[in-house]
Formats: sequence, C-alpha cells, structure tokens
Amino acid sequence: MRFRSHRWLFLLSSFLVLVSTGCGKKSSTNNDLVIWHWLTDRDDALQKLAAEYKKQSGVSVRLELYAPSDAYSSRVRAAAQTNTLPDIFGVLGETRDLASFIKSGHILNIQPAMQENSRAWYKTFFQKALANNTFEAGNQYEVNPGIYGVPIDVTNIQMLYNKDLFKQAGLNPDRAPRTWQEWMDAWHKLKAAGIPGLVSGWGETWMIDCFANNYAFNIMGEKKVLDTYRGKVSYTDPDWVKVLSLFEELRKEELLVPGMVTMINKSAEQTFANGKAAFAFNGSWCVNVYRGMNPNLNYAAMLPPAASTNYPMRIWGGAGSSFMVNARSTRQKEVIDFLKWLSGAGPQAELSKETMNLPANKTSVGQLPAQLSSFGSQMDMTTHPSQWPVAEIPTVVEAFDKGIQSILIGERTPLQVATEVQRQKQDYLSRNKKSR
Repeated sequence: MRFRSHRWLFLLSSFLVLVSTGCGKKSSTNNDLVIWHWLTDRDDALQKLAAEYKKQSGVSVRLELYAPSDAYSSRVRAAAQTNTLPDIFGVLGETRDLASFIKSGHILNIQPAMQENSRAWYKTFFQKALANNTFEAGNQYEVNPGIYGVPIDVTNIQMLYNKDLFKQAGLNPDRAPRTWQEWMDAWHKLKAAGIPGLVSGWGETWMIDCFANNYAFNIMGEKKVLDTYRGKVSYTDPDWVKVLSLFEELRKEELLVPGMVTMINKSAEQTFANGKAAFAFNGSWCVNVYRGMNPNLNYAAMLPPAASTNYPMRIWGGAGSSFMVNARSTRQKEVIDFLKWLSGAGPQAELSKETMNLPANKTSVGQLPAQLSSFGSQMDMTTHPSQWPVAEIPTVVEAFDKGIQSILIGERTPLQVATEVQRQKQDYLSRNKKSR
C-alpha cells in the first residue's frame, strides 16, 4: 500500500507540474514540429529562424519557452514519465541526467545521421562541442555508444585584456602575453601606470578550480592530473605544489584586484567593463554581458599565459546548449532535417550575431564580431570535467579551492594547502577501502 500511495502522489505531482508550467499552451499538433526550450535570451532569434525555415521548407516549427530553467527541467521530467515529450527538447543537468534519459528510451541516437555522406554533418561541428553529447564504448554510465544531442552553441573560459589600458601603459595592444613571465612583465608596466591587474569572480570557487586546472594541465599534463584523481599521485607532488605556488606569486605581485577572492562574477564583470582592471578571467558569455554594460569596451580574449612548455594550455569549454531528438517522435526524419538546417553555417551565424553566443558550427566563426571570434578560435584547446573518465571527489575539490583562497589572502603556504588536501584525499581512500 505504501508503494502504491507514493506512486499515486508522484503521478499527481507530475500532472500538476505539467499544468503549472504549461501556460495554457497545447504541447503539439499534427502539423508542427514542437520544440521545448528554456533559452529566454534566444527565443526571439529562434522564432525568427523557425519562420525562415517554414518559408524554405514548408515545415512549421513551433517553439515553446518554459522558464526559469528549474521549471523547464521539472516539465521535461514530468513529460518523460508520461511519454509526452515534444519532438525536440533539451536535458539540463549533469551527464548522469542525460544518461538516464537515454537509457529510459527518450533520446534518439543520431550518430547514424551524423555519419551520412562521409560524415558531412558531423564535420561541421567543433568536435569538443559534440563530446558533451557523445558516449564512447565502455562509458561509466553504460549508455550504448553514440551521439545523443545537437549542440547549437558552445562556450569556453579564457582570459581577456583591455587594449586601451595596454596602450596607456605603453604595451602593444595587439599582442597579449603568451607566457607567465611575459604576463608578469606586462603587469609591472601596468602597475607602474596605476592600472589594476586581474579581476574574476573567485568568490565562486568553481572559477578558481577552473583557473587552477588550466595550469595543472599545462604543468603536468592530463594523465598526471587524472591519476591524481584516481589516487595514484599525491597532491604534495612537486607539480601540484608548483600549481599552488602560482597563486602565491599572484598575491605577492599584488596582481589581483582588491576583494577579488570574495567577489561574485557579476561584480567582476562590471569591474572589467568599467575599465577598472587590465585583465579578466571569464567565459565567452561575457561578450554579450560586456556589450550591455559598456558597448565601447575595447578588449580581446587570450589564452591564460603558459607557465610551462611541457604541455599545452587547456581551457574549460564545450557545448553550451543542445537539442535532443525524441526517440518516440513519429517525425524523426523531419526533426533531423530541421536540426541539420539550424546547425548549418548561415542559421548559426545569424543566431550568434543576435545573441553573442559562440556557434557550434566551426565554419561560422569567421562571420562573428572580433571578440567572439577570438573565443571561438581556441575551441580546439578546450576540455571539461564532464568529459573526463574520472572526477575528483567533491570534498577534496572543496578543500583544494578553499585552500587556494587561503593562499591568496596570505593565511597558508602552498605546501600547507597541498598537505591538507592530500590528507582529505587519503581519508577518503582509507574509508572507501574499509567499506569494500
């Protein structure tokens, strides 16, 4: 009886979610391809593209916007339970959430379509954009190998520099620092001219984690980083201490804007947009943000300056938003034809110009504004935790990121932080070993 009661309550709650988020709209008709989405900033542009597609193909595509994102996710989950998903939808959340939808039979494997005509469709994308929706053989989620989503935009996180402030300090505004030493040399000139240094929302610790990971990959390479997560390499290894020491150098050089360690990213964006910092660490979404804050801001993206020549600099990035094909749709060929068109060079460029998001189609990058194009040119350098075969445990990540904050305010040394992080890791490994 308890199981039946809980099942009835779940079905009732699913029905209420559908009613409350439906806004009085019908979910489908026999004549329309239906898309559910959550992209409030792109709705107008998507509606225009849908109208253009109808003119060209005669196929009507109806977009239904459900926001905010948590309401959208609730609607999609409820519709999955009742098999009432639209022809096209997106899955928000972690890779495990996408895997769950796939294994439940809700998402079509579009790899066969990607491979048609000598992989013509597949080749138009940044490969790192497809990686977020691709499951390889032997994946940890036990999903059948394939490609399960069409990326419509991509993102990556780099550094930026203010060209006008560079010129003011006597630096070449068309050449960004490429190495750590070049960065320090440029900073000394900026500092002498009274210009503040780096700003970022490092009160949001995931951004610290991203910056540190860039340099871990650069100093010791991907294999050693992932072996650390597997427990095969200690955080007290000299390479990890070197990564942490970079943050100590930033503190000693007074390169960070005051208060940055507790600053949220929105405040950091306003600081850079107002010309109160020479450098920023931010994602490609900032192009649209800065345009709203200061349309005259003269800046460009740059890779974080390399601290080592041993390995290439890697940056976080990948697919921003993706659409999935309903595996139970009766119009799968028409759906795929539309998604091929939407992800084509022309519609991708138009969508990007309207929204200032990076296109997933790599052939569209040359048609974009300079700042956005400078982000797109580095997509091949991207990586992301969601694509790695192993992840660090959350408690260790938290200790690592908070330890960096303590280095930045001068409370602890790099070796002290490395020792504490390794202690957290060893405690976890010991507990896990005992539980087996």
